[in-house]
Amino acid sequence: MSFSAATVKELREKTGAGMMDCKKALEETQGDFEKAIDFLRTKGLAAAQKKQSRIAAEGLAINYIAGNAACSVEVNCETDFVAKNADFVAFVNDLAKLIVANKPACVNVEDGANNVASMKLPHGRTVAETVSDLTLKIGEKISVRRFNRVELQGNGLFGSYVHNGKIAVIVELGTESTAAGSKAEVQELVKDIAMHVAAAAPTFLQGSEMDEAFKQREADIYATQLREQGKKEEMIAGIVKGKLAKLASEVCLLEQKFVKNPDIAVSQLVADVSKQAGEKLTVRRFFKMNLGEGIEKRQDNLAEEVAKMTKKA
Repeated sequence: MSFSAATVKELREKTGAGMMDCKKALEETQGDFEKAIDFLRTKGLAAAQKKQSRIAAEGLAINYIAGNAACSVEVNCETDFVAKNADFVAFVNDLAKLIVANKPACVNVEDGANNVASMKLPHGRTVAETVSDLTLKIGEKISVRRFNRVELQGNGLFGSYVHNGKIAVIVELGTESTAAGSKAEVQELVKDIAMHVAAAAPTFLQGSEMDEAFKQREADIYATQLREQGKKEEMIAGIVKGKLAKLASEVCLLEQKFVKNPDIAVSQLVADVSKQAGEKLTVRRFFKMNLGEGIEKRQDNLAEEVAKMTKKA
């Protein structure tokens, strides 16, 4: 299977491995992108789980919560300077409020009738028209990339944490009573968990959610690494089993060590606050949005630009 130079660059962006290593990985896996990531990980040339969430575009990722609904939204621009522009920031905030209020199904007109682009902002212009206006005014391409809107599943509350406009996390905490959401310790808990998600980047809520395909993929990578390290074949199965047991504490929110107090797991934190609040609290789900995830950031090469300018005709 053939692959393009763009695919090699994308693999490099996601894994941090060298360009030639990425090319070899794609050759070895017949162009299969996911298998190429695994290949690089087995060779110790990439930490894909850490690199997949790297920031690769500018703009803002924010949250907005109103009543029983919440949303995260990402709007991109070309430079970090524009991401701080007052008009741009105001647009992103107005957009988040609009999404919570109007329940759109998609971003663009071509994706469906109930779309963000056709919605009207308070000033009377549609989102699409406002994007065009901002692009002309600011001088950079503005793009509404994605959003995630959710509603509470019963009694509970949402917690929000946004890190520098680049990581937006929403956590839904379930409660037994409607009054629990107004308690200070419960509000602090859900905010702390959202902050933890931003820092620890869990993949699953709990160990039972780790599907067999995910565990098998990790097991295969561990086994390959151990063989390349020279471990005896009869030892590998036991070592892999131990690594898989530890895996849950690395990728599952409730089993991770709480970032603000590594002596306890997040599940213990929830249990402790439940006792304080006088009722059972449950983390139902979480959502994490990384600004620019999957988008390759343009990188200027000054040496090449100077060479082009000075090259003889």
